[in-house]
Amino acid sequence: MPLAFESSSHGTIAFGFFNIDSDMLLLDRLFFFTPIFCRSLTGIADADGTRRHRSTWDVYRIDRSEDVGDLMGAIHGIRYTGFLGDVYRRFPFPPQPEAFKQKPEGHETRQDMEALIQKYAQRRPIPFVVEKEGMEAAIGVYRFDRPAFQELIRYVWLGGYPRWRDGIRPPEILEMKRRIQQNPTGIFEGLDLS
Repeated sequence: MPLAFESSSHGTIAFGFFNIDSDMLLLDRLFFFTPIFCRSLTGIADADGTRRHRSTWDVYRIDRSEDVGDLMGAIHGIRYTGFLGDVYRRFPFPPQPEAFKQKPEGHETRQDMEALIQKYAQRRPIPFVVEKEGMEAAIGVYRFDRPAFQELIRYVWLGGYPRWRDGIRPPEILEMKRRIQQNPTGIFEGLDLS
């Protein structure tokens, strides 16, 4: 379930997993897969000694809110609109509340998710930039100070709300943590991933 996070550029915005069967994340109106996020962070951790990190993310951007859809309506099975409606028709909310856990094998649905989102958006590159001093990160036009960006990292590490099923994390998330712990400077300074 996406949560509200504070950006320094757009105020409060949604970020997070929006379906337990997928490893796709949303950031306001941007949609991308978890490995893109994790690889960029491991790239920062590996770039010891550089002042600035820049990479490119391939994302989907949905501009019209009606094309994004109604997440709560889709979760409750009462309003299947836009991309989120299509996702929940294909991957419905579990009938048992205890089954509401983020699945570590979410990568298995990537092809399905791409087929669904391509009805609403084209994939396009955006810049991801972090100043090595670690004071700010930018995902396209969305800017975050260090504490806010660390909250995004923690969210992904934890599996958002409702957390990873059985505490099992995908390999790219475990690797992200390992690399960050090897170089906890800059944007990672003070980050707690326990």
